[in-house]
Amino acid sequence: MEGTNPVNKKLVAALSGGAALLLALTGCSDENKELNDWAKKFCDPAQAQFKQIQDANAAMQTADDGSTDSKKVQQTDSAAFQKISHAYASLAKSLDTAGAPPSEGGEEAQKNAVKELNSLSKGYADLKKQVESLDTKDKLKFADGLRNLSNGINKLNKQSEAAFKNLESGDVGKAMAAQKGCQSQGGSGAPSPKKS
Repeated sequence: MEGTNPVNKKLVAALSGGAALLLALTGCSDENKELNDWAKKFCDPAQAQFKQIQDANAAMQTADDGSTDSKKVQQTDSAAFQKISHAYASLAKSLDTAGAPPSEGGEEAQKNAVKELNSLSKGYADLKKQVESLDTKDKLKFADGLRNLSNGINKLNKQSEAAFKNLESGDVGKAMAAQKGCQSQGGSGAPSPKKS
């Protein structure tokens, strides 16, 4: 199984990029109560979803120690993709429920982010199907399949970046960063945000 280990690690690194995007919020602000109330409405329920994404990444990272059976790696990755897909769908719902942040361009940024989160959810559901269809009897084919999945994840992450950047810009980002639910929990695979 030596051939798939680096590939699975690459897959996890790609996954962590998406989680880091959601978790890398910095700064703090208590200047705008309305904004802080909005951020709390989104971030409190979102905390469990961020943790689910981190836990799924961590499970994939530890699934393959270089001697793990391909079938076991496939099952672990499939379960992780399912969890991540569900987490992104729940994040979209939380953001939809929170409504638009009270800021200029907030409604458009929120709508775009909800759309992207739902797109990510569908993308990870598709990745789950793809990993389940990989041939685990042939280790080289399986490794190639994982490599292709890694490319798919990187594509998903790039698609979502713009919407999150818009949502997290300016005072909205500061208000979100001040909420515990939107801060990195650390130790689960995604990088912790830098303190400002």
